[in-house]
Amino acid sequence: MPPLAKPAAWTQPLPEAHPPADMAVYHLPTGTYETRAALAFRGGSFRDKRHFAASAVLVRHPEGDLLIDAGFGADVAAHVAMLPRFVRAPYRVGRTVGEQLDAAGYDRGRLRGVLLTHSHWDHASGLDSLRGTPVWMNTNERRYAAEDPDGKVYRHVSPGHEIHEYGFDGRSYLGFPSSHDVYGDGSVVIVLAGGHTTGSVIVFVTVPSGERYAFIGDLTWQIDGIRRRVERPWLLSRLADSDPGRLRQDLLRMIALDGLMRIVPAHDLGCYDGIPLLTPEAAAWSR
Repeated sequence: MPPLAKPAAWTQPLPEAHPPADMAVYHLPTGTYETRAALAFRGGSFRDKRHFAASAVLVRHPEGDLLIDAGFGADVAAHVAMLPRFVRAPYRVGRTVGEQLDAAGYDRGRLRGVLLTHSHWDHASGLDSLRGTPVWMNTNERRYAAEDPDGKVYRHVSPGHEIHEYGFDGRSYLGFPSSHDVYGDGSVVIVLAGGHTTGSVIVFVTVPSGERYAFIGDLTWQIDGIRRRVERPWLLSRLADSDPGRLRQDLLRMIALDGLMRIVPAHDLGCYDGIPLLTPEAAAWSR
């Protein structure tokens, strides 16, 4: 199939953001699993093996830190065993988010919560190493996670976690009709992008240097979806996406923003390049 029609590039001013001087982001990789490009995006090759990232991102902010997603957990083998056989893939496990935080000497008391881009297993598994940390979800995703078969692992790891339910106001943000400004300073803004799951979100982050990130979850599994303007293969979309039409609309919104910010699909390992890892020195600075 041909690429999606190219949308008009975003030409309006970017939203104001006033990140505090000591705000920062860190990449916490927890492992990878193997998938063929042909199964990730239309036009991909079966000969092209992709190592899908299972990662979290730590956003440090003086008003309290957030994790975006949780990656693989300590009991990831059991979590994979809960999946239908046809979706299981070879995987490699690194240190959990909890282990990385502890190894860096990070004060977990700084964590306001784990903000899930959505509740699928490879984003929620690591909640098992983050006991006591609240989970941030919107109403749509909370309902999806409670009822959908793909929420099985989430339902297994979430007991004992307080759920912080956030909502969206009527303020549009970069073409998305509603948003939630986490800190009130424009540095972390969540928008609803409910095509993959009904409560999937994109998290826009602006750091003090002025660099902007868009952590887009599974809007597309690889950056090829943005750069080539292609969706998931038809069958995979029907299996994985709650509303393919809405997902296409949001994908086009992000394609229009390409070049204005760093777009990070959750599973594209190369898109995390340049985001620093959490070190003891960085953790000490945050205390």
